[in-house]
Amino acid sequence: MTGSGPKLGVLLLLAVLLQTVVVTITVLHFTTALNSMKETFARSSVSCLTGGELKSITAVRGDPCWQVTQQLHLLIEKSLSQRYQKQISSAVRDEVSRVLPSLVMVDRASPRPKVAAHVTGSFVPQLEREGGAPVSAGRRVQGQKISWWEGQKGLAFLQDVQLVDGELVVPQPGLYYIYAQTYFRHTHSLEEEGEDGEEAEDRGRPLLQYVYKKVSSYPVPILLMKTSRTSCWSRGSQFSLHSAHQGGLFPLSNGDRLFVTVTNASAVDMDEKSSFFGAFLIS
Repeated sequence: MTGSGPKLGVLLLLAVLLQTVVVTITVLHFTTALNSMKETFARSSVSCLTGGELKSITAVRGDPCWQVTQQLHLLIEKSLSQRYQKQISSAVRDEVSRVLPSLVMVDRASPRPKVAAHVTGSFVPQLEREGGAPVSAGRRVQGQKISWWEGQKGLAFLQDVQLVDGELVVPQPGLYYIYAQTYFRHTHSLEEEGEDGEEAEDRGRPLLQYVYKKVSSYPVPILLMKTSRTSCWSRGSQFSLHSAHQGGLFPLSNGDRLFVTVTNASAVDMDEKSSFFGAFLIS
């Protein structure tokens, strides 16, 4: 029995050593396999970037390189698109500047303040409209001045322009487009059907519209535009409608005033969509 003890100890020792060797070999094997997989994956990633295997992976959606290549393609397309868009825009701008230099000059210039006004008809009592508003120049101004324009409500607006006593006050010098429209409505009464003379004369009288400019350096308003409508008002109708419209470009100075006169202010239909007056800065 005394001789079997050492033998058992040796066997146990050998068993422990053998188990240690097996575990060590297993760990080394897995470590080697893991390193091999890492190298393979690294080579595959590098090949995605170097393009060594692009042809073989572009059609395989589940390949690890597929997402990488797709992202690269998207980035390249976006970069090229932005670059060519800038080049095309520059080329188009150069061509436009060659053909129409004024457009590009306006684009590159500092933005001018927006100056515009659109005043519309405003309904007022008939007594206030009879005869229109007096004009300081007396007989040197033709027609009756319309002073009851609306500048704030409805379709009307004033942008850096003042409306004073029916006159638009120009805030700064420049080239302006000025326009005006008046809508004449003549209502026939029963008394007119049996009257001649003055009523018949009024029925054939032309309807005129004038646009004037007042400047501080000249005592008399300056006529800018005029238009007329010669119309015969039928006796058989209840009313007659006629419109007069005109517009044009004019250089104006700071403080100039614009106003409209007509031959028969009491016959003007002051609906905001029928009678209006305005101006806006061009350059």
